[in-house]
Amino acid sequence: MASLARLRLPLARRIPFARAIQTSADVTQLADNITDHSKPFSVKIHEESYRAYNCDLPSLDVQVSKDELIHMYRDMQTMRRMEMAADALYKAKLIRGFCHLAIGQEAVSVGLEHGITPEDRVITAYRCHPFAVMRGGTIKGVIAELLGRQAGMSNGKGGSMHIFTPSFFGGNGIVGAQVPVGAGIAFAQKYLGKKTATFALYGDGASNQGQVFEAFNMAKLWDLPCVFVCENNKYGMGTSAERSSSNTEYFTRGDKIPGLQVNGMDIIASRNAVQYARKWVTEGNGPLLMEFVTYRYGGHSMSDPGTTYRTREEVQRMRSTQDPIRGLQRYIEEWGLATEQELKQIDKDAKAEVDKAVEEAKASPEPELKDLWTDIYYKGTEPPFMRGREREEVHYY
Repeated sequence: MASLARLRLPLARRIPFARAIQTSADVTQLADNITDHSKPFSVKIHEESYRAYNCDLPSLDVQVSKDELIHMYRDMQTMRRMEMAADALYKAKLIRGFCHLAIGQEAVSVGLEHGITPEDRVITAYRCHPFAVMRGGTIKGVIAELLGRQAGMSNGKGGSMHIFTPSFFGGNGIVGAQVPVGAGIAFAQKYLGKKTATFALYGDGASNQGQVFEAFNMAKLWDLPCVFVCENNKYGMGTSAERSSSNTEYFTRGDKIPGLQVNGMDIIASRNAVQYARKWVTEGNGPLLMEFVTYRYGGHSMSDPGTTYRTREEVQRMRSTQDPIRGLQRYIEEWGLATEQELKQIDKDAKAEVDKAVEEAKASPEPELKDLWTDIYYKGTEPPFMRGREREEVHYY
């Protein structure tokens, strides 16, 4: 054993020191005085909000506007309210089955949406509700889908993990399987000659899947316009990243693919990183890995209390000191863009919007028996007939 220890020591000395990423939600600084709220103004992102691997860091000096920050605040509040409503409906046993919520990770989904265009493509895993809404869906459509109602975005047949729009490819239930699909979407975009980006999101828990690395290889081989996004919320189900991954710097795991680690709790840093990544892949530089360091307040899913593998104190500390919505609220108030009362009104409006959507979703009927035969094929491509469970059970289209 002593000889083994002597062998290990020289290796340990060669590991370079790496500073930790900043994950506070309110460390961006105002760069100049705001004299006109109708015009963009300059802010400086904290220098430790990014770490790069084989690429340059994004600029820390960025332009934002009052309207953009208010819009992002409204979106973040609305998405959290929607997820809180889903939590309550699940606990009331109105939602059954799998249900994964993104409370605490709003800066990732909202920052992504505000950094891309409607023509870009997004695909993610099962923590997908905010993406579905902002990519062209509705709160009513998401809640109704969770409830298994006809008004759901997948007509009540897909549930929490299978929600889609023309530019959002789900909502996928198989761990890591969406990553090669994302590479395929990027291949299609490149083949069609479109100057768009595809963002394929996965979690730290999925990062060790073999198909993820296969997708990396193909994307780099063909220089696909794909941004592989790891949402590192520190825990894959009930296992911490340190216990499951020998290399927890997920942004460095693409081999020849450059990477960027991002403070996923600061909405301004998140949006700026997304804009940087989009520009990178659409200018023909090939794929990019982007790791958002973020945090989920709840369990992995609704069946996970989330406190058996981490302490309640840890969760409460993150809520009270690094909440992404509170961080943006402080920016808006301290920079004189809106008052506390104006932001409270936005909060009330978000709650009212979600409450209305919940009631409309609950009023929608469940799918009928005849709906078992629909949505099997893309509309207009159905075969003449479809056999059911038995030979005599046949449905003709």
